Amino acid sequence: MMTLYTANTPNGQKATIALQELELACEVRLLNLGAGQQHAPEFVAMSPNHKIPLLVDDGQAIFESGAILIHLADKAGRLLPKDGAARSTVLQWLFLQVASVGPMLGQLWWFRHACTERNEQALDRYGNEVRRLYGVYEQRLASSAYLAGDDYSIADIATWPWLASHTELGLDMTAYPAISAWLARIAQRPATVRGMAIAKGD
Repeated sequence: MMTLYTANTPNGQKATIALQELELACEVRLLNLGAGQQHAPEFVAMSPNHKIPLLVDDGQAIFESGAILIHLADKAGRLLPKDGAARSTVLQWLFLQVASVGPMLGQLWWFRHACTERNEQALDRYGNEVRRLYGVYEQRLASSAYLAGDDYSIADIATWPWLASHTELGLDMTAYPAISAWLARIAQRPATVRGMAIAKGD
């Protein structure tokens, strides 16, 4: 059986949702990030960047959430086409999330909620970039049911927990009706509900 080390963060939620969508058996171990469990030597030996999620499958340790989603989708043969342009499209939207959405939204969240002193330059810089990214997704979802086209994929799973954090980011969603509709559809999926509950330890 596979083992997933995760926590209740957007990156951690991606993995638990994917496991539920793909109906893959996996032992889930929740790490207490506040207590620093991600820095334990035995964890770092498998995840050298000290980050969750981490998947161990048949002795192979796989770190980075995007790599984990690709591994799981290929293993199950679902949510990621095997080859060709369709696979490339899913991967493009997946990599946009891991390269831009996670880092930018994460920085905005930190400067809004964790920074001990208010930094207007940082809030403007990351706020503007986050709104720009939401605009990219709004344009895409205004003409496409899901990020990679007509079919739900790991690109949607990767992106949903992050774009769903708009309230904490202080975004006015009236400018993003297509994103709002997409968020609502995915939130109602039974696998999303189960995956979120697992990440929370429920």
